[in-house]
Amino acid sequence: QVQLVESGGGLVQPGGSLRLSCGYSGFTLDYNAIGWFRQAPGKEREGVLCISSGYGGTYYADSVKGRFTISRDNTKNTVYLQMNSLKPEDTAVYYCATARFGYGSRCPLSPPAYNSWGQGTQVTVSS
Repeated sequence: QVQLVESGGGLVQPGGSLRLSCGYSGFTLDYNAIGWFRQAPGKEREGVLCISSGYGGTYYADSVKGRFTISRDNTKNTVYLQMNSLKPEDTAVYYCATARFGYGSRCPLSPPAYNSWGQGTQVTVSS
């Protein structure tokens, strides 16, 4: 059974940092990619970044390039989202999600491409 559990959200001041974790079970990253998504109130869910299966190529939305990074620890079955230089517009519920793609295939940032989701964690950037 595929499961994903996000943690690490909270309140942070503008310019601050947070690290989110996505613990996963029921699959491996040999053929599954993991993506991070966010949804702000009144807005559609959007892709933030993702890490591909196999060699672990990473892809970022333009809005977070240079500020957010994604990494994985296969020994802990965890994928991390490191968020630096946070802005108020980063405020949202953050979700991790997974789907099976071809080995090493570029992971998409489109939410409909993913079929298993975590419950989300709230990130609020405010002074």
